[in-house]
Amino acid sequence: MKKALLLMLIFMLVLSVISCNSKTESDTGKITVLLDWVPNTNHTGLYAAKELGYFEDEGLEVEILQVNEGGTAQLVAAGQAEFGISYQEEVTYARVEEIPVVAIAAIVQHNTSGFASPVEKGIKTPADFEGKKYGGWGSPMEEAILRAMMDKYGADFDKLEMVSIGSADFFTSVTKDVDFTWIYYGWDGIAAGLRGIDLNFIDLRKEDEALDFYTPVIIASEETLGHNPGLVKGFLRAVTKGYEYSIANPEEAAEFLLKVSPELDRELVMESQKFLSKEYQSDAPAWGVMKREVWDGYANWMYERDLIESMIDVDKAFTNEFLPGE
Repeated sequence: MKKALLLMLIFMLVLSVISCNSKTESDTGKITVLLDWVPNTNHTGLYAAKELGYFEDEGLEVEILQVNEGGTAQLVAAGQAEFGISYQEEVTYARVEEIPVVAIAAIVQHNTSGFASPVEKGIKTPADFEGKKYGGWGSPMEEAILRAMMDKYGADFDKLEMVSIGSADFFTSVTKDVDFTWIYYGWDGIAAGLRGIDLNFIDLRKEDEALDFYTPVIIASEETLGHNPGLVKGFLRAVTKGYEYSIANPEEAAEFLLKVSPELDRELVMESQKFLSKEYQSDAPAWGVMKREVWDGYANWMYERDLIESMIDVDKAFTNEFLPGE
């Protein structure tokens, strides 16, 4: 598969530039966290933990860095950071390619993403995808999900036009270029409401239980987990407190994100934070806890659609053991 090959090539490239010196900054309490994209409300708990001194309480000096074009799993596996922000799909692909990363906490308990369009497009269910133009980033996963949704409603996938729009702005895209695209409701959905734009939103987790996967998650390498479990537990104690604070105090927590990214729309950050404060833990017994059936269900869904060439050992793909109280 093209994506699997690309993952392995990136991993090998990163490995080729790593120093042979095995000592890392974590030996002295300095650790790095790589974001999956630009700072946003998915990450607020990290900034809360830093601003409120929770990392310092654990003897940790934490640097949070942005990765603009993905590859977090490969960089973490290669030792370029102790922790990273990823998502279940990326971890699953990585495990198929024997890239040794493990999810250690779910940032958001349920998948809040789905297909969105302005109401005037008339796209109320996947049956309405026929004759429409979808804008995405060109991944096999998108095609598989769109096809599955349309099959469920008896629609003809061949009558859907798919175009690549990359990371183009959702509102610009659905106004000028496409009819619908894939969004996270906690950001673009909230932004639409603030702009007075009515959306039709097809919630993936309501359409198929297997698509209620974890996105995003915090990851670490097998090496970090095996050689420095105390560091991992201390890090997650601090991060858990950061997200618990963000759940209880969304507006105050939003200020921490705005402090590091003042260019963000203040009203959007505030409203997005209020939305996610109810989604971080949701119905889980504690923040960060993951279920085996979610990992198994999504991996099986991917395997059945030839998105991965072999099933993974899901018990090696995630763990709750480093979370507080586990």
